[in-house]
Amino acid sequence: MRTEDVLAAIATGLWRWDNASGTVTLDGEAARLLGLPAEPVVLPEVAVRSRFHPVDWNEINGIVNLAVAEDTLAEARLRIMDEDGRVLRTVRSRSKPLENRTAEGRVDYELIGTIQEIAEPQPGTTAVHTPITGDWRRSREAFLLDAGRALAEARSTTEVLRVAASLSMPGFSPDGLAVFGVAGDRLSIIGHHGHGPGDEAPFSDMRLDTDYPATEVVRTGRAIYLPSPEDYKRRFPATWPLAQRFGRASWAFLPLIVAGRTMGAWMAAFKHPVSFSPDERSVLTTVARMLAQALQRAGVAESERELTTGLQRSMMPQLGPEIPGMTIAARYVPTGGGLQVGGDWYDMIPLPSGRFALVIGDVQGHDVRAAGLMGQLRIAVRAYASEGHRPDAVLSRASRFLAGLCASQESDAYGGRSAGPDAYGGEGAGPDADADFLSPRFATCLYVECDPQTGVLEVARAGHPDPAVRMTDGTVLMRPTSGGLPLGIVPDTDYPTTRFTLEPGETMMLCTDGLIETGGHDLDTGWARLRAILEAETPGSVSPVPGHGEPGHAESTLPEAGHLEKLADLLVQAVHGPSSHHTTGPLADRREDDIAVVLLWRESKDCGCGVPQRPSRPARRTMLTVAQAEPERISGARQQIRELLHDWADAEQVDSAVLMVSEMVTNVLMHTDGDALLVAEAVGELGERRLRIEVADASDELPHKRQPGEMASSGRGVLLMEMLADTWGVDPRGEGKSIWFELAEQSKPDPDPLD
Repeated sequence: MRTEDVLAAIATGLWRWDNASGTVTLDGEAARLLGLPAEPVVLPEVAVRSRFHPVDWNEINGIVNLAVAEDTLAEARLRIMDEDGRVLRTVRSRSKPLENRTAEGRVDYELIGTIQEIAEPQPGTTAVHTPITGDWRRSREAFLLDAGRALAEARSTTEVLRVAASLSMPGFSPDGLAVFGVAGDRLSIIGHHGHGPGDEAPFSDMRLDTDYPATEVVRTGRAIYLPSPEDYKRRFPATWPLAQRFGRASWAFLPLIVAGRTMGAWMAAFKHPVSFSPDERSVLTTVARMLAQALQRAGVAESERELTTGLQRSMMPQLGPEIPGMTIAARYVPTGGGLQVGGDWYDMIPLPSGRFALVIGDVQGHDVRAAGLMGQLRIAVRAYASEGHRPDAVLSRASRFLAGLCASQESDAYGGRSAGPDAYGGEGAGPDADADFLSPRFATCLYVECDPQTGVLEVARAGHPDPAVRMTDGTVLMRPTSGGLPLGIVPDTDYPTTRFTLEPGETMMLCTDGLIETGGHDLDTGWARLRAILEAETPGSVSPVPGHGEPGHAESTLPEAGHLEKLADLLVQAVHGPSSHHTTGPLADRREDDIAVVLLWRESKDCGCGVPQRPSRPARRTMLTVAQAEPERISGARQQIRELLHDWADAEQVDSAVLMVSEMVTNVLMHTDGDALLVAEAVGELGERRLRIEVADASDELPHKRQPGEMASSGRGVLLMEMLADTWGVDPRGEGKSIWFELAEQSKPDPDPLD
C-alpha cells in the first residue's frame, strides 16, 4: 500500500507551503480537508488562507515564526471555513519550516507537513464577526508587538510599506491597503497593496478639499470608519463610484500623525463586513500611529542620506582628463560613524608645467565638520598646486591654511557669539556645548607630482601612509618616503620631497588608513592583507609566445581593458565586502574609518604591436634614502630588501644581503655627515638572477680593511663584504662615493608562477 493511501485512510493530508513563491501544494486528502475537491492541486496562498478562520491564521503566523527562530516543529489547531463563513471542521497541523535563501539574498521559508482532522463536534459560528475572547486579545497583543518590531526595523519608505502590506490583523485582516501623503494642498498615494496596476491613478493627485475620506481625515485629523457600502455611499457620494469598482465591504481611514502634525492618511479596506468594534478600532489606531512614526523616521533617514550623498559627491572630483601613457582609477567609501560624509578625499590636478598631481588626504573625524574642512582644504591644495608651487611648498601652505582656518573658527565660537542663536550650538549654547565640534583638527596628506613622459614621481608626505608600488613581475613594495607632521598641527612645517620613477608596467597605490585598518587591523596586518590582493591580481592577460617553457623564456603580459578598475574594486571588497567580516584583525573592536584609494598605472612600452621572440623578466628595483636624523629607517631598509627578495631561491643569501645593507647604511650615518642613498636591483630569470645593491654618500673617505680585536664592537664591515658578497667595490663619484656588492642566485627556485 502506498504512503498516500495510508495517510488518506487515517484522514491525514500532506501540504507544502512555499513562502517565496506564495503557492501551496496539496495532495488529495489535504484538499478535501480544506473543503476543496479531493484531488492534488497547487493554489495561490490567498486561496488557501481564505479557508482558515482569521483568528487561527494570526495565531499560526506567530507559531511558525517561533518555530523558524527555534528550529522546531510548528503545531497548531485550525478551523476550516466554507465560503459562507461556517466552520466545517477542525484540523491539527504539524509542519517543519525550512529556510530558503533567494538569489537576492533574502531569507524565506517553506512549510512541509501534515494536516489531520480532529474528530470532535464544533458549534456553528461565522467568520464574519467572531466574539471577542481572551484568545483574541492575546493574539492582538502579540500582533502589535510583532508589528511594532517590524516597523521599527524598517529603514526606508519602501520597507515600511512592505511591512504594512504584510500585516495580518487578528480577526479582521484587510485585503487592501493604501498610504496617502500630503504635499502642500494635494494628496497623493505613497504606496498601496491589494490593488492592480493603475488602480491608484484617480487618487494619485487629489486636492484636499475633495469629497473623499482620506482628504477629510487629513483636514480634520480624525479617523473615519465605514462599516458598509451604504455608509460610504451616504457620506461620500461624489467619490463612491471610484471605490465601488473594488468590491470592498468595509473601510477604515485613519490619520498618520507625528508630533501633532498630520502627515497623511492610511486606508484599510476589507472584503468581508467589519463592524469596527472598540477593540478593532484600538488595533487600527495603534497600527496607524506606529506606521506614521516609521514613515517619519524613514523619510528623515532618506533625506539625510540624499543630502549627505549629494554633498559628498559634490566635494569629490571627477578623474580626468585622460593622461597619455598612464591610467588612473579611484574609489571612495564613506563608512565611518554611520554617515555618508567624511574627511577623506582624493584629487587629480593638471599643473601648468604639463605634469599632473595626485593628492590623497584624510581630515580628522567622520562628521559634517570633517567633510566641510575637507572641501575647503581640497580647494586650497588645488589652488596652490595650480599656481605652480613645488610639492613641499604646496603642503607647507596647506598646513598654514588649515591651522589658520581652525583657529579662526575656534575664536569665533568662543569670542562671545556662541551665546546667541546664530552660534554653532544654537540658542543658549555655552562655550562647552560643542567643544569637540569646534576643537582644532589636523589632516594627513600625500602629494605626488607626476611626469607622464618619464614616469618620475616627486612625493611630499604629511603624516600619511606611504605609497605602494606593484612591479611588473607582481612584487609589491611599500615605497618609504620622507615626511613631516600632519597638516594643521604646526603652521610652519617643512615637508621634504622624495623622488623615484614609476617604471613602465608598474602600478602605484595611494590610500588612506581606512583601507588598511578597517576590520580591526593594524598597519602591519592590514598592509599584509592588501599586499596579498595586489600580488594576486595580475594586471594583464597572459599571452603565450614562442619559446615558452624553455630556459630563459617567459610569457608576455599585455594589459586588459579595465584591469585597474577591477583592481580598485577588489581592494575595497577585500576590506569592506562580505568576506571581510570573517577575516577580522587583532583589533577587532576598532571603529571603522572612511576609505579612499587611488591607483596609477604606467602603460608598458610593449603596445602589443609585436611580441618579442625572447622576452625577459623585467628588472626589480627599489630605492631608499636614510637621513642622518632618521636612523630608525635602517630597519625599513632591511625590510625593503627582504620584500624585494621575497622569492629568492637561497634564504641564506637574503640574510647576507640584509646584513650587508645594514652595515653599509650604518657606516654612512656613523662616519659621514650626509644621508645614505640605497639603490637595489635584481635582474635576470628566476634561479639565475643577479642582485646589485649600492649605498651612496657625499663623503670622499674610502673604506679600508681593519683588524678588529676579539672584543671590538666595529671594524668588520669590509670583512663581511669579502666573506658574503660574490663581488663588491667602491666607485668614486664627483662628490662622494658609492659602495656596492653583487650576489648571484645560487639554486633553482620553485616553478615560475607565471609559467
